Amino acid sequence: MGKKLVLVGGGGHCKSILSSIDINIYSDIVIVDSREKVGDTVDGILIGGTDDDLPSLFNNGYSNAFIAVGTTSSNTNRQCIYESLKKIGFSFPSIIDPSAVIAKPSLIEEGVFVGKNAVVNAGSRIGRFCIINTGVIVDHDCSIGSFVHLSPGVILSGAVTVGNNTHIGTGACVKQCVTIGKNTTIGMGSVVIGNMPSNCTAFGVPCKVREEL
Repeated sequence: MGKKLVLVGGGGHCKSILSSIDINIYSDIVIVDSREKVGDTVDGILIGGTDDDLPSLFNNGYSNAFIAVGTTSSNTNRQCIYESLKKIGFSFPSIIDPSAVIAKPSLIEEGVFVGKNAVVNAGSRIGRFCIINTGVIVDHDCSIGSFVHLSPGVILSGAVTVGNNTHIGTGACVKQCVTIGKNTTIGMGSVVIGNMPSNCTAFGVPCKVREEL
């Protein structure tokens, strides 16, 4: 019999996660979202409660939780959700789409989502609660911090370092051996050829800092 799983958030990112879950592992899934959505379904899975119901779900055997809320330019909400779930006692599996390629040796930490046709190459580390979205390429020996979101089609060449809580927009490309700081947003389609500091917004071809936070 499969495990029980709670998905926190029932939006578009939740649909991507549901399409990647192995139902042989998780056969009993429930979604929590806002009160007005309770009773609706997402791709056939019931939105069965709100955040207020998480303690009772945990007590009823739903010991695994996954943060199904995506990000735009900030991961603060995902971090707050994690803190709440951790206090209750949930465990945090990673969900990896069957079409993704995870080379050995590489490390995928807890709570990570790896989407369709993504590649994580040898020697790379993906930190806790990252989103590695559709078609992302993380080449060899990259180091990705916690709560990083790599949007669809992002390409990281070899030995790239990305700090915690950073968001890299759709289709951005990062040159090998570049370091991107923490709490930084890289705009979609950017070409990053040099190091980017922490706490900034940067975009363009080549990518340049546009705003310091």
